[in-house]
Amino acid sequence: MASGRMSDEQVREAVRERYAAAATSVLTETRGEGAEASETGCCGGGGCCGGTAQAADPISSDLYDPGAVPSDTALLASLGCGNPTALAELRPGQDVLDLGSGGGLDVLLSARRVAPGGTAYGLDMTDEMLELARRNQAEAGIDNAVFVKGAIEDVPLPDASVDVVISNCVVNLSTDKDAVLREAFRVLRPGGRFAVSDIVLLRPLQAELQDVVRLWTGCISGALGAEEFIDRLTAAGFEDAAVEVTRHYTRDDLESMAEVTDVAELPEGMDQDALVEALDGAFASAFVRGRKP
Repeated sequence: MASGRMSDEQVREAVRERYAAAATSVLTETRGEGAEASETGCCGGGGCCGGTAQAADPISSDLYDPGAVPSDTALLASLGCGNPTALAELRPGQDVLDLGSGGGLDVLLSARRVAPGGTAYGLDMTDEMLELARRNQAEAGIDNAVFVKGAIEDVPLPDASVDVVISNCVVNLSTDKDAVLREAFRVLRPGGRFAVSDIVLLRPLQAELQDVVRLWTGCISGALGAEEFIDRLTAAGFEDAAVEVTRHYTRDDLESMAEVTDVAELPEGMDQDALVEALDGAFASAFVRGRKP
């Protein structure tokens, strides 16, 4: 059963391990080395980090038109909860940064939208995801995308270097969200926009659920409430901060998520049915925006 508070380092390592597993799963599967890895996924086959199991994952499924994606393996490794590239209103000549770029799908889609003259940067902390993203870039034949290694709390780009910051179900995974928002503000040019898809809480979770590893790596336990997200964006310096809910989740969705959650991770006395009750109506996918003055 889950017990004790996880440290920030434990959360970061759990997230890193799940994302690395998702990338390795896709790399292994597409190299024809067996289908076993398809059961791993970023969240062990569930949560927003559905890896190759996204077809059965209610958070990551049905977000993109398969005919419009630049790489099949980029779609396989899509770990998001929305489609920020469809909402961010990218234009040719702009420079865009994707925080937590994973297999590179949103970077490659963005690169197409900002060409000619613009560059799409993808930032990720895992070597496995960066390898996958660069392979997807080569497969798609896109030359205005750049993938760099680093943490979203400490972005390795200069001040005022991009026009738009996007992200797809990643800010919630950070244990220092204020640092993430400060860094996003720093790298944006004046008038630049923060435009991310993320999970937001609609009501507080039970405190004991915040230490369930699967719910952290599944993008739920670390999520902010909508008003808190707006407050933190404002504190970081953004104007016109807003949260727009884009997708609610049904009990069937929650039951699918609960099926891949190990009961041993849950608080004492809680089973998968009780987990569904605890999560019902608690969270939603949303588009979060703000503008740098």
